[in-house]
Amino acid sequence: MRRADRLLQIIQLFRRKRGPVTASAIAEELEVTIRTIYRDIASLMGNGVPIRGEAGVGYVMDEGYDLPPLMFSADELEALMLGARMVAGQGEAKLTRSADNAIAKIATVVPPELRPILLDAPLYAPVPVTEIVDQVDAGLVRTAIRERHKVHIEYVDGEGSMSERVIWPVAIAYYHGLRLLVSWCELRSDFRNFRIDRISSLTTFAEKIPERRDILFQRWWQHELSNREGDELR
Repeated sequence: MRRADRLLQIIQLFRRKRGPVTASAIAEELEVTIRTIYRDIASLMGNGVPIRGEAGVGYVMDEGYDLPPLMFSADELEALMLGARMVAGQGEAKLTRSADNAIAKIATVVPPELRPILLDAPLYAPVPVTEIVDQVDAGLVRTAIRERHKVHIEYVDGEGSMSERVIWPVAIAYYHGLRLLVSWCELRSDFRNFRIDRISSLTTFAEKIPERRDILFQRWWQHELSNREGDELR
């Protein structure tokens, strides 16, 4: 790997990580020596990249730093197209159009010789045999998650019974032919998963969820892990 490419990879690594990253972790990922990373970090800092380091803790890059548009590698372009095709396979019209728009924007900025790698990527994702038919706009669900609004739903379970819930939407899990809304249910005072195609009515409240979404997500994930461990012990 050229040194210039390695420096860009280090910046990308900082962008991906939320907390401090040690020199040894960077060296392991890039398959170079720790001494090389020390030199690279010093070079980046000398060129104005806002990286801070603390002995025994690691390095962090201050938020707000950005670079001019970067050249995409062939692997990155194929990953983007595969992701867009996986989104299209979920059948959510708004998200599919957004993915197509994103690919079109990317195609306009990559060099002509790389454009076919993106647009003609030989990578495909399976399309569900049965079309997912929603009764509510899944885009409203995603907006409620982003803006941390409580939601009122009317839900029909697998046996045809209808119930009303006030939920705190946390995330959407996309499976093959199935989308689950991960939520905190006020009725049950616990986490519940709802199939979006079984939600017959959805109303967004102005009231905000009283917890940060990332914290709520971590609570749900720990809840899932505990349930899995309990299943394994039975």
